[in-house]
Amino acid sequence: MKEVTLKQIAESLGISITTVSKALKDYPDVSPKTRKLVRQKAELLNYMPNTFAVNLRTKESKTIGLIIPEVVHHFFSSVVNGIIEEAEKKGYLVIILQSAESLEMERKQIELLIQKRVDGILMSLSNKTPNEKHLRLIIEREIPLVLFDKISKLAHCSKVIIDDQLASFQATEHLIQSGCRRIAHFRGPLMPQNSIDRFLGYKKALDANGIPYDAQLVYTCEDVSFEEGYNFARKLFLENPDVDGLFTVADLVAVGAISYCNDHQIKIPEQLSIIGFSNWFMSSVISPKLTTIDQPGYKMGRKSFKLLFKEIKKRKKGHIIDHKTVVLPTKLITRETTRTSGEKRLELLAN
Repeated sequence: MKEVTLKQIAESLGISITTVSKALKDYPDVSPKTRKLVRQKAELLNYMPNTFAVNLRTKESKTIGLIIPEVVHHFFSSVVNGIIEEAEKKGYLVIILQSAESLEMERKQIELLIQKRVDGILMSLSNKTPNEKHLRLIIEREIPLVLFDKISKLAHCSKVIIDDQLASFQATEHLIQSGCRRIAHFRGPLMPQNSIDRFLGYKKALDANGIPYDAQLVYTCEDVSFEEGYNFARKLFLENPDVDGLFTVADLVAVGAISYCNDHQIKIPEQLSIIGFSNWFMSSVISPKLTTIDQPGYKMGRKSFKLLFKEIKKRKKGHIIDHKTVVLPTKLITRETTRTSGEKRLELLAN
């Protein structure tokens, strides 16, 4: 079936192409009767606007690119939902790409989005991204860019993040206040900034509470997986049987550790208190339920798009873009894998 044009609608109604165009856009100088006739005819002929032609005229594609490490990840799926909801309100299509934690894939996807002439790009960096050099392809072309969650502090663009150091400090201090003194940390890969900051928050909490840092209690997760949580928990108890607290870089790792403890009759939180990070759905359904840091993925997605949209509009008007870093609040969600400080004091008195 051939594409229906404005000219065909105009000829079938005996009016000008300009009148048809104005009627479809609800211009007030076209009578309500004519507007109704044009819309009925357009619907009858299955007319669809030529968005390519509109984009050429307005210099907008009405699309944005979104690059994330994993689509199936609970946190990122929440971010995507927030982005899509806000994008639809503004009439934008979101092209979602998955880097699969690959720097090379990130580079290819950036080039693809530039070729597609997207109006802006939202991006969370992969764990294998060592620097921001490939982001310059976007910045040099003056395409608005907003990084979220996993970022590069050196990138000259806006960012939407949480305070990973503060959140991790609070998580570790909660363990300390409940009586833990030998606190392990299953950290993330060495490269992502949020992994670095969560490790630093853990160290700072130990230092602030007079607990010496012990490198033997830190294990590095390369994949941030259930399997790593399970296997590192086994290794942790073999190498450090006196451990009494554990802070993990993500809930999935914590769930792996809980599973190991459940399989080997290690009581939680009596023998080992555990805190995760993100507040995934699984954290509230596993037994025992996981104490964790709530990371607002949905809010991060909405805020990221809103910030990008403002920059797209500023760029179209030729205005200077002032890059911003937005820090969203987090909170500690206490559940069954940690004790309160009061519970610990009662146990000490009983002994």
